[in-house]
Amino acid sequence: MINRRAVLKKIPSILSLLMGVPNIVNSGILSKKKILLRSSWQTTNIGDIGHTPGVLSLLEKYLPDVEVRLWAVSVNNGVAPMLKERFPNVPIIKSADTTALKKAFEECDFLLHGSGPFLVAAKDVARWSKETGKPFGVYGITLSERRATNDVITLLNKAQFVFFRDSFSIDVAKERGLQNPNSAFGPDGAFGVDVRNDNAAIDFLKRNELEEGKFLCVIPRYRITPGWKIPNKNIPFDEKKNQLNESMKEHDHKVLREAIIAVVRETSFKVLICPEDMTQMELGKEILYDPLPDDIKEKVVWRSDFWLTDEALSTYILSAGLFGNEMHSPIMCIGNGIPAIVCRFAEQTSKGLMWNDIGLEDWLFDLDDETQLRGIVPAVLAMAKKPRAAKKKALKAKRFVQEYQHKTMEVLKENLQ
Repeated sequence: MINRRAVLKKIPSILSLLMGVPNIVNSGILSKKKILLRSSWQTTNIGDIGHTPGVLSLLEKYLPDVEVRLWAVSVNNGVAPMLKERFPNVPIIKSADTTALKKAFEECDFLLHGSGPFLVAAKDVARWSKETGKPFGVYGITLSERRATNDVITLLNKAQFVFFRDSFSIDVAKERGLQNPNSAFGPDGAFGVDVRNDNAAIDFLKRNELEEGKFLCVIPRYRITPGWKIPNKNIPFDEKKNQLNESMKEHDHKVLREAIIAVVRETSFKVLICPEDMTQMELGKEILYDPLPDDIKEKVVWRSDFWLTDEALSTYILSAGLFGNEMHSPIMCIGNGIPAIVCRFAEQTSKGLMWNDIGLEDWLFDLDDETQLRGIVPAVLAMAKKPRAAKKKALKAKRFVQEYQHKTMEVLKENLQ
């Protein structure tokens, strides 16, 4: 178990580190600088998709004179057009395009590793450092004990800065030998997401008789994402992981069903069951929608198809809030001032603990702690019954995150000069 108060006590000292960074404005210098963003890890999860437009929006806002190029792992499934529409001046480079990548290595001044569950592109960062000798930084990652290898820690010690998206990861890194003085808490890049598809969201709401501000979103999740259920991923079936998922499925979603029932029976709100990754449409119907009483189903909408980050965000913004077992949809909600409750479990990374870091510990629940389960339904009901208070709380967390976003971007700006 993580001591929440102990985590929170670290934030002032971390912020003081960032507060010492001067506010540097020198467009003459920055207009000649080029950043290579290594990001876009996969497209089967709107949260992983969201890392990239989130960081790109921050770079656009705080470093408007800097040229940015995206070195992407994957931008398929409609992600590339979404990114190009929002960021038309950002070239997308794939590793297979050796000519464009070689040119980027030659012309870019700085490599920025985007948010992720660990140092996802460690080999690419090491390659950049070895081949160019140019600086690099890491923005908003989690680091578990398993991922904090000697090679990774050595690489992080060479970085101009390392921002971890939860303070628990900072402790892990330091215990494993991180000595980089420019390491601190830094928000997940997905907090900065602003891609929108309002037309699609409004059309979906109309077709399903959902009114703006009068419904909550809920997201299910398996203990371990069953990649073998995702088309074209070619991931072999894993019996051990499947057994774990099946054994915990009812336990992890019973309380969410109870919350749905309570919201429908005690308020005028409806509930939208929606996905964050491609395995959750089927799961949502099976474990959340189908078992509901018939009178409750009348006010619950199950989304049967996957969506991209832009439509999802537009939908969340039209809702009164979100709850469930995922993390990045809540991140995108808070980044846009929408209330969001997070339920987590041991199989996830420590990223969920960032809710402690940003002052939302009352909206964080550990599904492995039976004493915390009984607090979920009251918290969801409070979000529906006291929307103004919930909104105020979400906006306070948003401002806290924005303060860190500003300071972390100032650190990057300083290093570009």
